[in-house]
Amino acid sequence: MAKRNPRTGSRFDDFLKEEGIFEDVQAKALKRALAEQLEESMQAAKLTKLDMARKMATSRSQLDRVLDPSNVSVQLDTLIKAARALGKEIEIKIKRATKKETA
Repeated sequence: MAKRNPRTGSRFDDFLKEEGIFEDVQAKALKRALAEQLEESMQAAKLTKLDMARKMATSRSQLDRVLDPSNVSVQLDTLIKAARALGKEIEIKIKRATKKETA
């Protein structure tokens, strides 16, 4: 009889946790979503990167780091500044983890 795959039926989150990369993947996914929303808002406002950097009172290279989806080390205050420059705000909430998420 063939061996069963031990991961059959498991959740993808469980796989990421087994591999020890769940938090990294989660952080990158969140940063990618934020970067995409900022870029979309800039396009809607017809702002170039240079215009946006000026509104944030920062450099273009700093803005590039904010918009880089793989750069998860951008500080929260910088993300807030970017959102405010677009007339937006960032909302963060802490919620109860499911039993599976805490395992």
